[in-house]
Amino acid sequence: MKPLEKKEGEGKKSVEDESGSIGNANNGFFTPNNKIDFSNVKIEPLFEEQVDFETFSKSDFRAVKVKDCVPVAKSKKLLQFTLDDGTGSDRTILSGIHAYYEPEELIGKTLIAITNLPPRAMMGVESRGMLLSAINQKKDSDEEELHLLMVDNHIPAGAKLY
Repeated sequence: MKPLEKKEGEGKKSVEDESGSIGNANNGFFTPNNKIDFSNVKIEPLFEEQVDFETFSKSDFRAVKVKDCVPVAKSKKLLQFTLDDGTGSDRTILSGIHAYYEPEELIGKTLIAITNLPPRAMMGVESRGMLLSAINQKKDSDEEELHLLMVDNHIPAGAKLY
């Protein structure tokens, strides 16, 4: 594997946080867990029903790059994503996440999608997949929080997740 090119004098700066962990000071992607307060988060119980491996393995999870993202006309919830899925053709996926994200903040991000779901028409637009996200609630609220699963931009479009 070819190492990333570095200019002279450049390099990752490691810093030690209060817990003694060493992290990358300039990655800008992850916030250390000790800097986030999870004490007021309510998590749904895990499913008791099990899925056999053969059924699970039929789902095609892929890294996708957001080329464009716009609100869907006449919809308060839907965003229309134009995605690079590594096939050379654009993929359109609609997602009801406009309450949580503005379209322009998602352009250029690398997300995770299930790409082999049957196409589904919503608001006259065919959606070809589903973007994965994590949801939770605060313990003292019924309001949901939603976070799209975003991964490292070094992962190429079309990379399969196992």
